[in-house]
Order: sequence, then structure tokens, then C-alpha cells
Amino acid sequence: MKSKNLIDSFNYAIDGIFYAFKTQRNMKIHFVLAIIVLVFSLFFNLSKLEFIEVVFAIAFVLIAEMVNTAIETTVDMMTDKFHPLAKIAKNVAAGAVLISAVNALIIAYLIFFDRINPFTKIILVKIRESPIHVTFISLIVVILLTIIFKVRFKEGTPMKGGMPSAHSAVAFCLATAVTFMSSNTLIGTISFFLAFMVGQSRIEGKIHNFLQVLIGALLGIIITIIFFQIVRY
Repeated sequence: MKSKNLIDSFNYAIDGIFYAFKTQRNMKIHFVLAIIVLVFSLFFNLSKLEFIEVVFAIAFVLIAEMVNTAIETTVDMMTDKFHPLAKIAKNVAAGAVLISAVNALIIAYLIFFDRINPFTKIILVKIRESPIHVTFISLIVVILLTIIFKVRFKEGTPMKGGMPSAHSAVAFCLATAVTFMSSNTLIGTISFFLAFMVGQSRIEGKIHNFLQVLIGALLGIIITIIFFQIVRY
């Protein structure tokens, strides 16, 4: 569609952004993370250069995701049958999104890590003086609660499908416990990244939807925090 003037071009561009947001799950995730990072940056004294780097990283991820959507849509329009070249086109576009996301993570780590680390160390040191068995108690309680919820909602089996995701609950329970006991921001970040990968794999495998994984993650985190706080105080 050929635009008649500058206003039409602007409206078409906005329509493209809306379409990507409405139809692409990853685009919704990118938007939410972008909002969180931008709000989070208000609490730190970022230099102009650091703020530019943050905005550039966010824009880079969003642009890559939209280009990926455009390529996938074009390929689907050209053919509805499997073709190795179509697969390559989609994989390369997805690879571009992955590179942009990794780039954003690296920039966020370099800018925010030194600012966050002193605060997280103070918080974690205060609650790390807890017996090791608290982790196992938390884990057992999380598993039992997921079974109760699954029975209540009559969905899936204890470790497959249904509300909530047991794998996500266990993964985030362990990630939270590791974070508290290690008192190290980097180790905690890696632990939660691995837990996030577990949740993502459940969604990608179509075993759970996003809500089931989210509820499982929150269940694992909240229960573990409660037990550590009870023992601490």
C-alpha cells in the first residue's frame, strides 16, 4: 500500500507496531521488560551516555522483533508448504532477535550490576543465616501445593500440564533459595535465568501456557521467601 502523505506513512507505521504487539507473544514480553527497565532506571543516577545505551538496546530488540515478524509474514504469504529456504529465512531472522536480546542483557548487566550489587548484598546477607533444610522444606511444600492446585483445577498430572506449572514452581523455588544462600548477585541472576529457561521450555513445548508458568514461578518464589523469612525472624 502506497502512502499518500507523511501522515499516512506515520499511521501505517503505528499500525505495524500495533500488529506486532497484538500478534507476537515475544513482542509483549519485550514491551513489558522495556517498561520495567525504564522505570527502574529512574532510581539510579544514569549518565546521558548510559541512558542512550539503554534506550538503544531496547529499540534494537524491538526493531529486530518487528523485522522478524515481517520476514515470517512474508514467507508465510509466499508459501504454505515446508521449504528449506523458508526455514533458513525464519531461523536467520530469529537469530537476529536472539543477538539483539543478548546484547541488551549485556548492556543492562554492565550498567546496572555495580549499582544494584551493594543493595542486594545487604538484603541477602540479612536473610542468608538460615538452615539448609529450609530449602528442602520449601521445595517439598511447593511440590505439594502444585499438586493441590492441579487437583483443585483438575488439570494435567503432578508434573505435566495444568495449573500451575510444577517445573516452573520447583525451578524458581531453587533459584530463590540459591540466591538467598549464596549472597551473590551474579549467582542469583544466573539461577533465575536458568529457572526462566525452564519456564520458557514449558511454554515452547506447549505443555503449559504463559499464565500457568507465571503462577508456578510466583508460587515457588513466594513460598521460599516466606520460609526463609520465618526462620530468619
